[in-house]
Amino acid sequence: MSDDPDAPPADTFGVSIGVDDDALRFLVHVPSTLTASWDDRDAFQRLVERAVWDRLDRERTLRAVDRVADAGERVELGTVTLAPDGTVVGHALSPPDE
Repeated sequence: MSDDPDAPPADTFGVSIGVDDDALRFLVHVPSTLTASWDDRDAFQRLVERAVWDRLDRERTLRAVDRVADAGERVELGTVTLAPDGTVVGHALSPPDE
């Protein structure tokens, strides 16, 4: 979160890729208490996903997930901190180690 008292409220979301038998799923982990006012759950999940793929190479990351994880596993990509207007306040994202 920002130390700027005028910064809009923001929340930190964990992100991972879930591995199924036949698909990879983008997962957003929502904190139990939200600081910001998120009106639309689907909208903030899209914002989180966009923020992640703006910072990580999607194809390379998904190929790495496919190589390092088996069905039923989840691969953590890190966290992204967002304000409701889509501003990325911070992130700690990295692709999986291969």
